[in-house]
Amino acid sequence: MKIKLLRALLASALFGASVSICSAKDFAASQFGVSAGGATLNTRSIQFAIDYISQSGGGRLVFSSGRYLTGTIHLKSDVTLQLEEGAVLLGSTNPFDYDHEDVPFDYNKTTSTSLIFGKGLHDIGITGPGTVDGQGAALAENVADYARKGFINDPLRGRPSEDHRPMLINLYSCDRVTLNEVTLKDSSCWVQMYNQCRHVDLDHIRVISRAFWNNDGVDIVDCDDFKVSNSSFDCSDDGICLKSIDPQARCQHIWIRNNSVTSDASGIKFGTASFGGFNDVHVLQNRVYNTYRGAIALETVDGGYLEDVEVDGLQAVNVGNAIFLRAGARLGARKGRLENVRIKNVSVEIGGKDVPRTVAPVVVIAGLPDIIVSNVKLENIVVKAPGGGDPAAAKITLDNLSAVPENPSNYPEFSMFGELPAWGVYMRHAQGIQFSGLTLSCAQPDYRTTIVLDDVHQSGFKNLRINGAAGKKKNLHASHSSEIAAPKK
Repeated sequence: MKIKLLRALLASALFGASVSICSAKDFAASQFGVSAGGATLNTRSIQFAIDYISQSGGGRLVFSSGRYLTGTIHLKSDVTLQLEEGAVLLGSTNPFDYDHEDVPFDYNKTTSTSLIFGKGLHDIGITGPGTVDGQGAALAENVADYARKGFINDPLRGRPSEDHRPMLINLYSCDRVTLNEVTLKDSSCWVQMYNQCRHVDLDHIRVISRAFWNNDGVDIVDCDDFKVSNSSFDCSDDGICLKSIDPQARCQHIWIRNNSVTSDASGIKFGTASFGGFNDVHVLQNRVYNTYRGAIALETVDGGYLEDVEVDGLQAVNVGNAIFLRAGARLGARKGRLENVRIKNVSVEIGGKDVPRTVAPVVVIAGLPDIIVSNVKLENIVVKAPGGGDPAAAKITLDNLSAVPENPSNYPEFSMFGELPAWGVYMRHAQGIQFSGLTLSCAQPDYRTTIVLDDVHQSGFKNLRINGAAGKKKNLHASHSSEIAAPKK
């Protein structure tokens, strides 16, 4: 206590006169000796400033234009980092300038590292038109180099594991978090993770991160009351990713509204980690483009549940897949569920030079024999596909649908089943799937059947339009299915 009091008194004596330059709650970083030249490591000075502001009742640490080099900094309650125009919080490229924290990272990782870290905090934020730049390419290469030399225990070396590559932001069990206007750039791993956080608001932020592998734009993990709005994501992995890594927790009351996403993986995805659950999630008026994988993917594969999810107003161009729903069982005996999903007002154009054109249909809904996807409503769905599939590449026909692998333990992805016998919609192990207002078209005729149903029940199609199918063959094939309301010919 005496040491803390002495530090507070010393700081007050050093900075008390100059603090009045800013408002009562604003503190200039320069007052704490933080250098803006980009060469001096400021970790200790920035941390002292954060600690001082928190102990003094809270406020903003204001960075004016300049480049502020730092390693891991630990946020404290009631403190906001304000990055003014031209201000860059610059991550060190030395891996040993980063702290490792004992907080869950993923379903099989218990430690993580980051540039900005917080645990158990409240009323924190990063705001302003400035930038957080992780210098991820150089940092990741240095992590790999030190791993090759044996200084870091990582068997992957050339592509070191995620828990050895710092994220930009890692917040655990924090309450009332705000990010506004800021640009997040070039992480060496996930850009930002919010794990079991509450009342989080990301608004008008920009993510530009293609520095290395696993550059997820934002990872929302078991959070409650989380908003992502009016933001853009350009990243080399999933753009907006919801996960549940705690079997006793869940993502709930989530709003993802009016964002744009381009990525090397999926645009918006739930559930590659799905141990707990997802419910009351709203994905509204978003745009996805130039994405190798899916526009929207809803997955539960680790025994968790996914229910009461709404997708409305999704537009996507140059993507690999339009809609992918998957219930799997990577844990074997532990079964989850996927039900009560509403998807409407979706317009998707499949394409792009790197997109596999004939492997999977544009819409895939797939459960397992003992995990049935149920009660899904799809309304006003318009999908354009390139078509032009090669019959010589066909391995599975309508006569041997059982040859489609179940792959219960595989990583979930729309192409996980290989070549499928439909180009439009493929459904398997599902019930209560209702399409109303579905338009499918392909630029070139495709030899495959438009819609294939296998073990699908109590489902149907209304107002179905199909353009570009090959010849006059049937557009719908149902196997081991019942109570199917087929479209009129």
